[in-house]
Amino acid sequence: MRTTVRRLALPAAALAAALALTACQSSDQEAAPVPAPAQPTQTTPRATPTQAPATPTTAPTTAPATTAPRRTTAPPATSSAPAPRPTTAGNDKGDDGAGHDDAGTLRPCTAGDVKVVASKVTRPLNHLALTVTNTGARPCDAVGAPLVGFDHSQAPIRIVEESKPQAVVRLAPGESAYASLILTGEPGEDTHGMTVRTIKVNLTADSMVTVTAPEGTYVDDGAAVSYWQREFEDALQF
Repeated sequence: MRTTVRRLALPAAALAAALALTACQSSDQEAAPVPAPAQPTQTTPRATPTQAPATPTTAPTTAPATTAPRRTTAPPATSSAPAPRPTTAGNDKGDDGAGHDDAGTLRPCTAGDVKVVASKVTRPLNHLALTVTNTGARPCDAVGAPLVGFDHSQAPIRIVEESKPQAVVRLAPGESAYASLILTGEPGEDTHGMTVRTIKVNLTADSMVTVTAPEGTYVDDGAAVSYWQREFEDALQF
């Protein structure tokens, strides 16, 4: 029972003290002026740093526009003339057998340019060697094969076509070319022959040289002549 009284008495005393304190504060507030309320200061809001947008690392998906190819100006064509064809006889391409090739650059040997000699040989049998030597002051060409006849014969003898060389023989002054003169045909053939004294050698269609045949030269219907060769041994192979 005593305990309950203490609990009630304590709040009553506290309430009285509070009322006294409030009365004192009211008298003080009436005496002192009330200060004007302070104006609130506006503070600039602190800017928060913004992060720069990340730079894309991937290449744009749109393809770059294609540009037209740059035009290049072609170099002007040169007007240099082709090199002239050499006039030396390098081969007999286009040779018609009469001393002319496809470019007309040959200078056939004529009777006024050369000396022709017919001579005996030991091998092969029944052969003579014809030698043409340039006695002039300019080069000339021993073209084709000589057209050969005997004494008063009208038709030339046969030409051995397999003896045609790869190149026309050009003769500088003093140089010679050679042809093989086959006097008779194969043994046992029915031929007609005779002993001759002269040999007619046509260098071209309109230039002929007549030479003396070696003594006792006998020819028959099988006679033939080779093309002009640069080497003596080459001529006697036919």
